Amino acid sequence: MSKEKKGVRLEHISKIYPDPKTKKPIYAVHDANIEIEPGSFVTLLGPSGCGKTTILRMIAGFESPDEGEIYLGGEPINELTPNKRDTAMVFQSYALLPHYNIFDNVAYGLKLRKMDKETIKQKVTDILKLVGLEGRENRMTNQLSGGQQQRVALARALVIEPGVLLFDEPLSNLDAKLRVSMRTEIRRIQQEAGITAVYVTHDQSEAMAISDKIIVMNQGVIAQVGTPQEIYYHPNSEFVADFIGEANFLKGTVTEVSGNEGTAEINGCPVHLQELNGRKAGDACTLVLRPEGAVVADEGQLPCDVILSTFMGSYQNYHVMVGDTLVRITDFNPKTKKIYNAGDRAYVKFDSGSIHVI
Repeated sequence: MSKEKKGVRLEHISKIYPDPKTKKPIYAVHDANIEIEPGSFVTLLGPSGCGKTTILRMIAGFESPDEGEIYLGGEPINELTPNKRDTAMVFQSYALLPHYNIFDNVAYGLKLRKMDKETIKQKVTDILKLVGLEGRENRMTNQLSGGQQQRVALARALVIEPGVLLFDEPLSNLDAKLRVSMRTEIRRIQQEAGITAVYVTHDQSEAMAISDKIIVMNQGVIAQVGTPQEIYYHPNSEFVADFIGEANFLKGTVTEVSGNEGTAEINGCPVHLQELNGRKAGDACTLVLRPEGAVVADEGQLPCDVILSTFMGSYQNYHVMVGDTLVRITDFNPKTKKIYNAGDRAYVKFDSGSIHVI
């Protein structure tokens, strides 16, 4: 696809709905500022009702913002109808035409644009090759598997060469194994086509696997924006840390400060902090410790009582109590390690680089 790549910019976007009971205004999206680089893959992630789909629908033109402006490739598009915007959407339901074969489904948008037959044939052939459906042009869509229907929907959106491709939870109707293979395919196709993509999901593993950047949303507000690594290793709140994977939260107090490093006291024990994130001596703090960032050992920073020990094949799953705080630990490759059992007294051991202060 040789078309110029386009970015998306949202400036102070809000969407307000009346409460069905009180009729008072409620912000579905509140003061969202988003910058999506041309050619990038950005995912809107969050629980149901957080506003992510509303943002996607406002970019597409199916909803209108009550405040703020949306730009596509530098052009303000608030006043443009969906068919006038340089976007295409892949829906959760695929929205295929059941009485059309694959070729006619994919060619539908091109025919609406009154392209000549030879151009349509070439474009459809090229795009079907990209999505791995070449040679199946004459098959009816009701004869296809869920994954194949998803590919047809993707081809139909791509063939019109939109500036931005929008995905509304496109894999939610597929089984778990197919979801994993299809998300990899979507990422491959997006990169090969070089198109800007905005993707909505509530599945954090899906977002981590395919995104250049993730926008985490909570109750209509953007909670954090960053790469998958930034969001996972440096969450800015307990909500983000808990929503992106599993997290343990250890409450403590900063006792020593040396530049941006320091020491916190957790359950009466000192823990070295590589980054204080602005905390000062005497401040309360919360340490985020991922389950895979710690092990159970005979020596370590925090004494604990093992309350659960389960062999899971590739890892040993532990639940331990540090004081009155439950800590979950995923200890990989346990075959050559000492296994602790429920009732054992041990320690939680971790590298100081594995904890993050929020």
